[in-house]
Parts: sequence; structure tokens; C-alpha cells
Amino acid sequence: MHIVSLALGGCLKGEPVRYGITEDTGGHITYILGEMEALARRGDVEMAEVITRRFDDPRLGAIHAEAEEWLGPKLVIRRIDSGNRRYLAKEALSADRAAFTEALIAELGQRERLPDLIHAHFADAADVARKVEDALGIPFIYTAHSLGMDKRMAMPAPSAALEGRIAEENRAIAGARAIIGSSRDECERQLAAYPSARIGKIHRLIPGIDRSAAGGEISSAIELVSPFLREPMKPVVLAIARPVHKKNLVRLVEAFGKSPTLREQCNLVVLAGLRDDLQSGEAEQQDVLRGLVDAIDRHDLYGKVAYPKSHTRQQVKELYTLAARTRGVFVNPALTEPYGLTLVEAAAHGVPVVATKIGGPQDIVGELEHGLLVDPGSESEIAEAIERLVTDRRLWETCSHNGQANSREVNWDAYAGGFMAIARQVTAPATALRPRPAHLLVSDLDNTLTGCDRGALRIGQFFQRQAQFGFVIATGRSIVEARRLVRDWKLPDPRAWITSVGTEIYVERGGDLVLDTDYADGIGYEWHPTAIDDALDDLPDLIPQASYEQRPFKRSYFANSPGMAAQVEDRLRSHGIPARVVFSHDRLLDVLPPMAGKAAAMGHVARMFDVPVEQVFAAGDSGNDEDMLTACQNAIMVGNHAAEIAALARRPNVYLARRSHAAGTLEGILAQHRAQRLRERRDTRISA
Repeated sequence: MHIVSLALGGCLKGEPVRYGITEDTGGHITYILGEMEALARRGDVEMAEVITRRFDDPRLGAIHAEAEEWLGPKLVIRRIDSGNRRYLAKEALSADRAAFTEALIAELGQRERLPDLIHAHFADAADVARKVEDALGIPFIYTAHSLGMDKRMAMPAPSAALEGRIAEENRAIAGARAIIGSSRDECERQLAAYPSARIGKIHRLIPGIDRSAAGGEISSAIELVSPFLREPMKPVVLAIARPVHKKNLVRLVEAFGKSPTLREQCNLVVLAGLRDDLQSGEAEQQDVLRGLVDAIDRHDLYGKVAYPKSHTRQQVKELYTLAARTRGVFVNPALTEPYGLTLVEAAAHGVPVVATKIGGPQDIVGELEHGLLVDPGSESEIAEAIERLVTDRRLWETCSHNGQANSREVNWDAYAGGFMAIARQVTAPATALRPRPAHLLVSDLDNTLTGCDRGALRIGQFFQRQAQFGFVIATGRSIVEARRLVRDWKLPDPRAWITSVGTEIYVERGGDLVLDTDYADGIGYEWHPTAIDDALDDLPDLIPQASYEQRPFKRSYFANSPGMAAQVEDRLRSHGIPARVVFSHDRLLDVLPPMAGKAAAMGHVARMFDVPVEQVFAAGDSGNDEDMLTACQNAIMVGNHAAEIAALARRPNVYLARRSHAAGTLEGILAQHRAQRLRERRDTRISA
């Protein structure tokens, strides 16, 4: 497959990249280079081609005037000449877009073979890609990187420019064959807020990181910061971001300057892009840089704050190592952050983090468990979180270890594998409707199907051979996360998706994955989410999960013990609120409508496919599977099941597998199907 990555803005070139040299030369370039280098390494990729705008500005580098820049045998950057050779920042790019689009279509039209797919980065590139698809038929995928909806909430007054951007993003979402987001917040809250968003088109792909130099040298980092710092080996509070207001760097300096603990014990190192002087770059950059210097001056932080005006990629890597060696902290205080790749880089180096709780860092810190989330508008909260990490030795070591251990699977090769799975879906010809299955397996996902590559492969082969068996996922995860795990584990494509602990069902209709509104309407009776929120608000040791886990028919919490489920039930009963309480995985507690759950959803899906209940098989491993395993005549409990459902093994309808994960599920299918056939033969003999 020939993949094109299309981006119009910034100084896009091979490494070393001078990040921050312009307002638009930021993290998306790291993303594009990492993505395309990984795709070029794959055997199923014939060519990985980056297409960007050609310009001639010696200050920014002569390479940008070159039509081609080969980075490897299958990896090339091609620059399209729009007729305007000036470098253009994002505000000025729109005026040049029509000429760029015309030139790109002409260049592609002269080729003997067209690319198979375009990956458009930002809405302006998506607009170009849509016109290319209209002219030449090349489908496109869209990655937003940064969305305007959240910025609208932070704006003090309406902005016509921002409203125009949001409208353009909505058109990009409508036109793309698939949309890629990095975090759950981006996929399930930010993208979903747009009128044209369709959940079936949204996919989460976790970007990779460069793990090289973790734990390596620090000499060039020391050389970089020593001119600023009196004691460079004090714990380093490190921040790396472009000098734009939304990155909130000035507030970080204010937080540092107002904290006696941080002033005394730490150094603050801020990499705010590259500059020649304080008058470098666009007006916003100049304003932020002046704000940084003013805050340093007002708090008299000389000798304690470093803000070098240039740095290399190697020095950035060594600064992470320096922060780890000095038992420092990485800080991302952005007002809103779509993802936050630097937080993952910090994790790989063993540096605990303090991060904004608005946007993607919720996912990163929640999954890697390597730091603290804060309100980016509160200087005191930012300072207190940094103080806690640098003064609590045990907490620092726990976060450092978690970051290193939990970030190992975050890499660009894994991203490329997921991207190609999506690319194949997008470019594949339409397939015929699958016949109605005679049997259904309704299976939990985490630990029931995942956990063993070999088992996942074998159960996939089973469904390929046994067309009479339909496959349905039933999970506590959201639809976006469920699809990510199915893709990552190379599991079969389900006939239906039961998600969010049996409160949502998604099915394919007319080529789109859509919510089954009939089921949603059926479980809405006697559901009072606001009353539940109020009733449980002051219950100790019950912590609400992230906002995107609070679904239309589900309220989700972290609970410290199984006894919390009984306390929640008692509290809801005392308030006269009918609801189901589900406890699973030793700490997850969900409150559902009385009519909802995996068992109810399983029955609805069986009726949808007209499969008799006796031909339905169910597999699970934890408390949120209990109602489904109890109700199903052909239930399977995998060998690695949680203790919370161990008693189900005594039920006559439950098969307890010897094997674990997907291998145990497959063992159970074969055993229960064999037992079912024996019962049918016995019943036939008796009736005869």
C-alpha cells in the first residue's frame, strides 16, 4: 500500500527538526515522522510519502525549498510548489490553499500510479484531501491533533476565526472515511461533540515515542542549563512546550515563584521553542516570552530558572534523563491538551509528571499511573502537586517505576499496525452481507479474550472456519476502547458490540456502526442519573471515574472494597432510586438502569439475529459478567476468572475452563456445544 501523510503548516523536514522555530512547528511533526518511519518499515507498505508545502526561507532552512527529501528507501518528503514561495503561518495558509490544492492534484494526476490513501493532519489538510478525493478518488483519513471546540470554552469572547475553524473541522469529520484520535477524551468527548461525528468512524490510535537515550548521558543538558542555574543538580522541574498562551507556561513560572519549597529545593527548566531573541516569531510567541521573563524577574528567580533560546533533540532527551537523575518532575500545565506526547516521553525516562486534567493527559496519567492531574487554572494546585512529588520519596519512586514499566508498549510500530488495520478497512471493497448465524458467542473482552496472543489467534481461526457461529463482544469498555482492543489483539470483527456494561449496543447498518436506539429506549425506564449523582456525592471512598466513563445509562466509580457495592445499594434504596449496582475487577463500581446489563443486552442481540436462547453461548471472567453467565444456558467461565464470581462454577449451566483467556473461551465453546448436541440426541431418543 502507498500511504501519503499530508500536512500544510510548519517546517516539516527530517530530523533534526528545530521544534518551536515557528508557531506551527510543533508536536504534529514528531507524530508524522514517527508514523511514517514506522509505516516504511512494514512489508505491506510499498511507499510512505509525506506531502507538504514548498517554501524558500533561508532563516528556516534551505531544505524547505527542495522538492524532495528522501529519508529512506521507502520514505520521502515531497514539497508542492503553490506558486508562493514565502513561509506562511497557519492564519495565512488559507489564502494559499486553493493554489496548493490545484498544484497537488496536477502533480498526482501525472503519476502512473496514485497513492492508495491520504492521512490528513489538521482540518486544512483534510479540506485539501477532500478535494483530491473528489478529483482522483483517493480516500482520506483525518487526524485533528488539536480541536477548536475546547478552545471556544476557554475564550473570553466569541471569535469569528475560531467559529470558522470549528466549522472546517466539522467538514473534515464529515468527509473523512475514518478519524484517528490519540486519547479517549479526544475520541469520546472532543470529536463526539461535533455535529457530523459518527462513532463508527472514530478510532483511537496511541502515538509512539522515541525511547532512545533513556538513562543515558546528561553532559549536553548540563551544558545547556548551567549558564542559568547556580546549582544545576537540584531536582529539575521540566516543561517543554511551544510559546503559545494555551500551553500556560507563564502560570507555571508563577506557581514555581510563589512556592518557597520549590524555590528552595528545585530548579525550573522551560524549553519554550527556539528563538533568536524576545522579538522572534509571531506576536503571540513574543507575548508569551515577555511574560516568562517578566514572571522570572518579579519573583527574582535568577539562578533558579533556565529558559535557553535554542536546543537540540539530543539535549531534550538528556534533559529528561537529568530530571530523572535529580528526582525531578515533568510538568504539562496546558489549559487544554489534546494528547500530550511529552508525558509519555517523560514516563519512558522514569520522570513523574504533573499534568493538566483537561484533555488527553487524563488517559495518559490514568493508564501509565506516573503522576498527578491538576486544574491548570490554579497556581496553588500546580505548585502543591510538584511539591508532593519532589518531597515524597516513595510516591516519586512509585510514579517513576510505573512510567517506565507501563510505557513499554507505547511505540510507533504498534501504532503503524493499528493504522494499517484501519487503512485496510477504508480501502477494502464493500463486502456482501453475512448470513444470519445459527449460534452466537457473546463474550467479555478484557482477560476473557485478551491476555494470550496464541489463544486470540486460535479463536479467530475458529470463527473463520465456523461460519454458523456469530461473534458478539460484551464489555465494560466504551465502543471506542473496545474496538481498539479488538484491533490490537487481531480478534474477529464482531456482529454486534455490547459496551459500557450492557448499557449500549452498536450494530452495523448501511455500512455505518450505529447505536441501537431500540435497546436504549427500552432501558431508559426508571433511570434517574442526576438523582444518583446527588445521592452518592458524599459517600466516602467512592471516587467518580473520568467524565467520558459517565455514559447516558451508566454512572461509574472507583471503589476501595467489595463492601462498597452494598453501601451504594443501601444509599440508593434509602433515596428510593431503582438501579443495578455492578462491582468488578476489585475496584470498579457501575450503577446501571434496572433493566440494563450484559444479560439484558445479550437477550436483545439474540432476538435481533433471531437466534434461540438455547443457541447462545456466553463467556466471562469478572463481576460485570455475572448476570450474563447466570442467564445463559451455555455459560463459560475462563480459568483465569476473578474470585468475585468463583461461586458460579457450581451452577449446572456454567462450564469452568481449564485454560485461561481466549483459549479458555474456545475450550468452553467446544465443550458446551458438544454437551448441547448430546442433550439434543438424548431428547430425540426420549421423544421417539
